[in-house]
Amino acid sequence: MRKSIVVLSGFILMMFFACTTNPFTGKSQFNVVSNDQIFPASFQQYDAFIKENKVITGTAEAKMVTTVGQKIKAAAEKYLNANGYQGYLKDYQWEYHLVQDPSLNAWCMPGGKIVVYSGILPVTKTEAGLATVMGHEVSHALLNHGGQRMTASQAQQVGAVLLGAATTQESEAAQQIYMQAYGVGSNVLGMLPFSRSHETEADKYGLILMAIAGYNPDDAIAFWQRMSAQGAGGTPELLSTHPSDATRIANLQKMIPEAKAEAAKFGVTFK
Repeated sequence: MRKSIVVLSGFILMMFFACTTNPFTGKSQFNVVSNDQIFPASFQQYDAFIKENKVITGTAEAKMVTTVGQKIKAAAEKYLNANGYQGYLKDYQWEYHLVQDPSLNAWCMPGGKIVVYSGILPVTKTEAGLATVMGHEVSHALLNHGGQRMTASQAQQVGAVLLGAATTQESEAAQQIYMQAYGVGSNVLGMLPFSRSHETEADKYGLILMAIAGYNPDDAIAFWQRMSAQGAGGTPELLSTHPSDATRIANLQKMIPEAKAEAAKFGVTFK
């Protein structure tokens, strides 16, 4: 019991001192992993990945990845500067690479390290389609989702420690049942909804970034419809880290007017 009290007290203190305001959402977020901690590891992992994989250079597609990435970066800087967060991206070290890989995937590591897999280009089709993907992935980084996921994982582990301490008087079989129930419950009711909320949040700010960059956010709907046609979304939404295709598209349609309104503040309008 004493151990559980110590762990709980430490966790409460950690929560108190680890709440920060995200400049994009304006919301307080619980994050015990700072960019100072996560960026060096991110840059190191990115460099290792680039060395171990085939990077495509000099092609029209590779140039498009760089062009779209630079426009999304500029859009993020405009948005942050306009909202009083000048210098927020000073520690970012932006890179944009197209990698030979058939996967329908792209990602942005904390600190602006971006990879687009060649396999997704037949689905993105246009610059606007690619901007949909890159805006979404960059938003994950700007919203500090990586650090928040690491923090949530640590919180889940603390919960397991507390449960273990609280059930020490139970039989070994009962303790196993409690821990299995906690594992399933904390994932289905905690970690997975948390992850889906991150996807929806990245969709929203990805639309805003692509719109400020000059890409019509209406084109995001066509991209996600093409992605849905690939048949990749077979996992029920409740058990998935991502919203279902239908949920995502419906949410995006509701978000588009706000994205256009934000872009209009920078003189970017769409018919």
